[in-house]
Amino acid sequence: MDIKDVFEKNRTWISEKLKVDDSYFENLSKGQNPELLYIGCSDSRVTAEELMGVNPGEAFIHRNIANVVSNLDLSAMSVINYAVSHLKVNHIVVCGHYYCGGVKAAMQSADLGILNPWLRNIRDVYRLHREELNLITDEESKYKRLVELNVQEQCVNVIKTADVQLAYRERGLTVHGWVFDIHSGKLHDLNINFTEVLREIMEIYRLK
Repeated sequence: MDIKDVFEKNRTWISEKLKVDDSYFENLSKGQNPELLYIGCSDSRVTAEELMGVNPGEAFIHRNIANVVSNLDLSAMSVINYAVSHLKVNHIVVCGHYYCGGVKAAMQSADLGILNPWLRNIRDVYRLHREELNLITDEESKYKRLVELNVQEQCVNVIKTADVQLAYRERGLTVHGWVFDIHSGKLHDLNINFTEVLREIMEIYRLK
C-alpha cells in the first residue's frame, strides 16, 4: 500500500459524503451521542463500524488485542468511565471473533516477550474454564470455545467496574457478549446469563 493513497481516498470520501449531505461534517463536529460502547479486538479484519452497520457518532469504540478488559489497563478503564459516566451509553458490547490471533497465541506454550503479561489475561480464562475446555478434543472447536469464554469473562470484568454497576442501578445499562464469525460475516449474540455467571462472585464485587 502506498501511504499517499490514503490521502487520496480521504479526499474521495469527503467528496462522497458532501454529495449526499453538504452539512455532513458541520453536523459531525457538533458532538457525539452514542448509544453503545463497543469493546473489540484490534485485528485488522474486524472493523467495528462496518460489521455493526453504524455511522460515525453512533458507537464509542475501544479495541485491543483479543478484546481484553483489565482493571490494570488505564486505557480501557478510562474508556469505560468516559462512555458510561459522561456519554451515558446504555449498552456495552464486548465482541470477540473466531480465529483470533491473540487467543490462539495464548493457547500456545511459548515465550512471546512483551505480549506475555497481556496474553496471561486469556490464559487465566483458560485456567478458569479448563475442565470444560479439556473435554473438547477437536482443537478448532476448543479454540472457538475459548474465544467465547474470553468474551464472557471480559463482560464480567466490565460488570465489576463501579461505573457500570452504578449505571445499571440508575438507568438499566446492559452488557452484551458477541462473537463475529469471520468466515460468514455474521455477528452472534452469546446470550450470556449473567445472573447465573455472577451468582457466586457478586457478593465480592457488588458495590453497596
